[in-house]
Amino acid sequence: MKTNKQKGDDVMSETEQILACFTRTAEEFFSVKELKEMFSQKRQLRIKYGVDVTAPYLHIGHAVNLWMMRKLQDFGHKVIFLIGDFTTQIGDPTGKNKTRPVISEEEIEKNTAEFIRQVKMVLRFDNPNLLEIRRNSEWYGSQSTIEFLRLMQMVTHSRLISRDMFQKRIAEEADIYMHELVYPILQGYDSVMLNSDLTIVGSDQLFNEMLGRFFQERFGQRQQVIITTKVTPGIDGVAKQSKSLDNYIGLGHSPRDKFGRVMKLPDTLILQYFQVYTEVLEPELQEMVDMATADPFEAKKRLATEIVRRYHGDKVAKEERAWFDHTFSRRQVPIDTPMFTPKAKNVQVLELLRQFFGDQKSNSDLRRLIQQGGVILNNEKIIDPMKHLSLANGDVFQVGKRVWFCIKLQ
Repeated sequence: MKTNKQKGDDVMSETEQILACFTRTAEEFFSVKELKEMFSQKRQLRIKYGVDVTAPYLHIGHAVNLWMMRKLQDFGHKVIFLIGDFTTQIGDPTGKNKTRPVISEEEIEKNTAEFIRQVKMVLRFDNPNLLEIRRNSEWYGSQSTIEFLRLMQMVTHSRLISRDMFQKRIAEEADIYMHELVYPILQGYDSVMLNSDLTIVGSDQLFNEMLGRFFQERFGQRQQVIITTKVTPGIDGVAKQSKSLDNYIGLGHSPRDKFGRVMKLPDTLILQYFQVYTEVLEPELQEMVDMATADPFEAKKRLATEIVRRYHGDKVAKEERAWFDHTFSRRQVPIDTPMFTPKAKNVQVLELLRQFFGDQKSNSDLRRLIQQGGVILNNEKIIDPMKHLSLANGDVFQVGKRVWFCIKLQ
């Protein structure tokens, strides 16, 4: 299925375009040969995109897979967005040495709505022929015990226990619960119920999706192609992006927050982030190699601009770059200056500082600091503790020699 734009292209041209795009962010294909065969059939492919809605946030690492799916949508293929509302209540133990806590159905519904809101930033929802939303409670909610046991009869204990995180638990003499062993079976069988042709996942999901291929073969379906994608460190340069570590760039972050978080990135990751998280063309990437070496600060500003552009458009990206240059570059404000949201836009100076510092400083200390000229707003000293302010987004305060904060209004 091709859009008008691609009607003049032959199948090989389409295949080459997609593979060229995917090679930039893909890690492994299972397999390229099978994928080429599917494209040669000139039919609409069904791309499985399954998520457990344990936490209502996505970051740009998750979005690598989404952009690849978006590329397939643009060529007329359909994404099956599978909400794992049933499997969310069980929990995949991926990368953990503890069982995942079970969340309520009410929280699942809330998280689902937030997931869809964020996914709409990348995937096309404008054409029902290009996206379908499903829930795996559709089949597991009514599945009989005997039907489930028949699924389990197909998979050996030794196969399930070979999964790397289970092997890690065994080595650490940690418990493995039966519902955790069952989870890969459920995720794998989802591929049968969706008749999936292709899935794009992180490498931590490869075991489960390989079970999907196994079940599809047993049920007489063509096996899905699996593409695993590259994983980069978060903006701390250490662990992969995680909300708990606050080292991520979230799809739900504002354009300003996205820009600011990119600027915290270690210089050594600039090129990797350009390659994985932007649409900068290959010839330009070589220019970024030179820029990252000669002027890493400028390279990061270019990177931040490209990432904001991808999610919020060219106009917003230019505005955020201009704001950053005006606020930080020219005033020499520290890059890691925290954002602070006051309780009200109109506030006295003393009250604002009281909100910012909490119990860390007394009223008398704050009053003395102001009167001695130790508080600066946008390069202008404030010496009256009772001065009324009308705050604006981007106002920068310096308190003493070492404390800075930037105003972000609700």
